[in-house]
Amino acid sequence: MLTKKEVVLHWFDEVWNNGNLAAIDELFAADGIAYGLGEHGINVVGPGAFKPFVQKIRDAFPDIHITVEQTVEEGDWIAARFSAQMTHTGDALGILPTGRRVAVSGMTMTRIANGQIVEGYNNWDIAGMMQQLHDGPMEATLLR
Repeated sequence: MLTKKEVVLHWFDEVWNNGNLAAIDELFAADGIAYGLGEHGINVVGPGAFKPFVQKIRDAFPDIHITVEQTVEEGDWIAARFSAQMTHTGDALGILPTGRRVAVSGMTMTRIANGQIVEGYNNWDIAGMMQQLHDGPMEATLLR
């Protein structure tokens, strides 16, 4: 069985960097919940709900690459600080492609049980991303 750190590293590499949606079924518990990612403040529950979120981001930023910069573990929990670099070439966020290169950072605090993510609290710099995509006032279109 994978360690907590191996689960997190595998998650970011397979799901985000490689776009392997099947890895979500492997690594995200059927009743797993992700806070801070759903549209209009709704939490993402289970692999079936998580896949469209990943697909939407990857459709807008097909070359997304996330690097886990640091992890800290305590009990069943692991916190990960990450950075992401990507190019905005798709309109899946409701914004016409800008072709701009974007860099953001974020953190996630994840509870792992039986080699799967069962709970995760997520915080990433959406406002910074939107500032990099727009020259003018930001419009919160990402999670619509």
